[in-house]
Amino acid sequence: MNKTEINTTRQKQDREDVISLTQELVRIPSVYRPGDPNGNEEKAANFVANYLKNLGIEVHMEMVNPGRPNVIGIVDSGKPGKTLLFEGHTDVVTEGNHDAWELDPFGAEIVDGRMYGRGTNDTKGNLACMITAVHSLLRNKEKWSGKIILCIPCDEEGFMTGIKHFIKQGWADDVDGAIICEPEENQVCIAQRGAMRIVINVYGKMAHGAISWSGINPNWRMAKIIVALEELEKSEQARLGKHPLLGWPSITPTILQAPYKGDAQINVIPDHCMTTLDIRTIPGLDHKELVKSIEGIFEKLAEDDPDFKADYEVIEDRPATNTDKEDQVVQAVAAAVKKVTTKEAVYNGVPGATDGTFLHVAGIPIVTIGAGDRDIPHQINEYVDVDELAETTEIYREAALTFLNDGVS
Repeated sequence: MNKTEINTTRQKQDREDVISLTQELVRIPSVYRPGDPNGNEEKAANFVANYLKNLGIEVHMEMVNPGRPNVIGIVDSGKPGKTLLFEGHTDVVTEGNHDAWELDPFGAEIVDGRMYGRGTNDTKGNLACMITAVHSLLRNKEKWSGKIILCIPCDEEGFMTGIKHFIKQGWADDVDGAIICEPEENQVCIAQRGAMRIVINVYGKMAHGAISWSGINPNWRMAKIIVALEELEKSEQARLGKHPLLGWPSITPTILQAPYKGDAQINVIPDHCMTTLDIRTIPGLDHKELVKSIEGIFEKLAEDDPDFKADYEVIEDRPATNTDKEDQVVQAVAAAVKKVTTKEAVYNGVPGATDGTFLHVAGIPIVTIGAGDRDIPHQINEYVDVDELAETTEIYREAALTFLNDGVS
């Protein structure tokens, strides 16, 4: 059998493996549901840990929170060299209305070349790609130096406690580059928008709706805050412009709730109104300065209204990230894309934050790439093209060889 035949046989085996592994992962629901003993990542994590052990990979499991473990796989070549990290999380978002899906959201059925199900795209398909890529290296006894770490954390879709725990435990200390396995249509994403999550509370006085003067309506005050935030968003967009990879910064009110506790009633003025902000930032937008601007809105409204009473809490703060195009891990991934697809790499940015955000904060160069339409995550009828899973597996495999062999694959 010549080299071309060997390579074709290997690619066929890798394709079969990644499709099968994706299906097995998707069929293990791992939606975090507080209070539900089965509503966490533990079953998926246990499956992955056993799968890696069966490949002969050194495996560590660490419980981040009850029922929510991280899985860490270590593949050491036995030769000194760089350390490459692949990252893909086990948790998925809720399927939402189960009946609205055309196919079982946890069935992983393949129809016309697409696999459907929650996590096929974000990001169990890419988790399967990174595992299969490493399996391929081992099965074919490829030569390389250094070490590969498979970082498989919980809770990426929440507050990213898994990756924070991974870093705190020292696993990332000696990593030279990281590939974040998320659905990006196999574009080489070297930047990410930052994220802030803020809760705003406005307080009033409960009263009868027909006797409005006897109460203090927090809804009017909250409306003024939201209007002012819209103006702040516009001014920041005008000041910073549109980032070539990340688009516009944004300030988005999401949850709006009044009363905050208790039952709402149409003829009752609530005593408390709450909103949440999902803020996405780009390089050049300082988070501390943005918070000062929000405080300024509160101060201005309080000057004009003696009954204005509000506070805020920043519950999450993730910086924007950027990795130089010339960084070794970026160059290795771009070279792998060209080798596998025969096309030049397309560079882009990630519209949201990923676990890679905190690896970046820890000083690790990151690049995000993976199978799946960028607009499909978290939607009903989520899917991934199986051809793209096979392609991504090849890209990860070639990127690892190139990075760990200093550009020679």
